[in-house]
Amino acid sequence: MKNKQYNSIAIFVVLLFGAILFFIGTDGFTAYTVETARVNKLMEENPVFPEVTLEDSKERVYSFSEFEGKYVMLTFIYTACSDVCPQLEFNLAEVYKQIPPKYIGKDIVFLSISFDPKNDDPATLEKYRYYFDSDGETWRMARISDQQQLEGLLMDFGVTVIPDENGNFQHNSAFYLVDPNGILVEVMDYEEIEIAADKVNSILESKVGE
Repeated sequence: MKNKQYNSIAIFVVLLFGAILFFIGTDGFTAYTVETARVNKLMEENPVFPEVTLEDSKERVYSFSEFEGKYVMLTFIYTACSDVCPQLEFNLAEVYKQIPPKYIGKDIVFLSISFDPKNDDPATLEKYRYYFDSDGETWRMARISDQQQLEGLLMDFGVTVIPDENGNFQHNSAFYLVDPNGILVEVMDYEEIEIAADKVNSILESKVGE
């Protein structure tokens, strides 16, 4: 009888200890996955978008300060991607459509940045944007030619990009919202279109009206 009691106590202690470790390791049960942990870390740090030089599909070259004073809804892509990127951009297009026209261009712009600048030249980006009804102005597609600038941005925003031997990339995907001061304020699940659109509209309604 005593052995059973001891065994029960031992099991309870092990389970309790394991639960405590899991609580600590998952940031209070919130970081159940590596991706969630990554997002939580970004939201704690709120990195500032670095002053990189962009070249868009219209062959315009400018710094990120081009968008100063506006929110910027971001994605990171490469045009040769045949799985995640097309869905990411189709979903971004759906979010775009749900933003009231009065905000588009004036208070918020959309920007898709290629992390494959060698292959995604302006002509390729120009062709790619048509698939998603990007107007090339209020929703631009661009590359960062300077590899050091690109890598710095990807690192700051927690974007993992791993090339393979076939010229493709393994990468994570999300919607990123940068505020008018260039600070990352939201990282959203790109599969949750309605939630993302509602969140962006709520921010625009509250901040723009101030």
